[in-house]
Amino acid sequence: MEKYYIRDIDLAPSGTDKIAWVWQFMPVLNKINDEFIKTKPFAGQRILVCLHLEAKTACLGLTLQAGGAKVIMVGSNPLSTQDDVCAAMVQKGLTVFARHGADAAEYKHCHKLAMDLSPNLIIDDGGDMIALLHEKYQHLLPQVLGGCEETTTGLQRLRAMEKSGALDIPMMAVNDAQMKYLFDNRYGTGQSVWDSIMNTTNLVIAGKTVVVAGYGWCGKGTALRAKGLGARVIVTEIDPIKANEAWMDGFQVMMMREAACHGDFFVTVTGMKDVITAQDFLKMKDGAILANAGHFDVEISKTDLDKISFEKHPVKPSIEAYHLHSGKRLFLLGEGRLVNLAAGNGHPAEVMDTSFATQALALRHLVLGQAGLKPGLHKVPEEIDRQVAMIRLEALGIRIDELTPEQIEYHESWALD
Repeated sequence: MEKYYIRDIDLAPSGTDKIAWVWQFMPVLNKINDEFIKTKPFAGQRILVCLHLEAKTACLGLTLQAGGAKVIMVGSNPLSTQDDVCAAMVQKGLTVFARHGADAAEYKHCHKLAMDLSPNLIIDDGGDMIALLHEKYQHLLPQVLGGCEETTTGLQRLRAMEKSGALDIPMMAVNDAQMKYLFDNRYGTGQSVWDSIMNTTNLVIAGKTVVVAGYGWCGKGTALRAKGLGARVIVTEIDPIKANEAWMDGFQVMMMREAACHGDFFVTVTGMKDVITAQDFLKMKDGAILANAGHFDVEISKTDLDKISFEKHPVKPSIEAYHLHSGKRLFLLGEGRLVNLAAGNGHPAEVMDTSFATQALALRHLVLGQAGLKPGLHKVPEEIDRQVAMIRLEALGIRIDELTPEQIEYHESWALD
């Protein structure tokens, strides 16, 4: 079995240090790792993990390995791959196919190398590996027990597959677990997006106008953190209920074509293509900064930016300047890819601790219950959410109340007296 396709194995010491640093802030995954060492729930399984390859993801891969699995790691975004972490994972016995900055052909080649190893289980981020499995590796379907999906965008794709009858394996909807989306999507995205924007641009946020496109859980976190940094925040939406929620949360709400002339920073968090297009770019201020926090690099139309520009060039790492024919300049961060990973280190370790713990336990649930799980999307059981939540509270030294037998009886009774 080919062990790796990475940049340079000699980068491993730096990656090892990164993994050691975040590991000490992931108590939930640590506890699950200790349990997996004893129980080996994945003995004999080959698990393909397609996620952003950085230090926290390495901790998940090593936890699955501790559970007895042969683990294959591949990147879900070429700009979020950290070459030193990949080298460290190889030294720790994981199979890794990924390089930072891979072009489209090399990126697909890495995915092919991973799928050629015939995985039994798949953890996906955005649905790329599941789509590849169903489109070009159908012969592997009988041996694939199922998998887990990490993202909102990935679940949208899987629901489309399920609706059309194309989804032939059981998939755990990890993104919909409360200990994932309530914390990862809101607090993780909110902090990591602004960490990345501020570290990349070295600009102040206070006093600026921020336009956030999309008010799902990730958009809520992005808007909330911008407000906390002192920005004036405008939200754009297509959902009338979410638009009302944004308004009640104290944000201005308007259409993108109206907001375009006001923003200093634009952050797209929708999962939809062509959220910001030429008609919006032409209205923007000189020097406006564009960032995407959705899964794919399609929300900010780079095609339109190219059409209305006579020149583009990098001005510093992760920033491209587009010179419009009108004389204005617009700055695109991280090539329009997921900014918190393409231009940063992703979510904080404490946040990914609960997300990856949920992943590991959901995958174990799938393996243990494989005979009863039909092809399609499945909810993460509530007891997994509660287990992750309680381990996290214990790690924080927090105790909570419990219902007395009398309270339980009262709660479960329907009688008037």
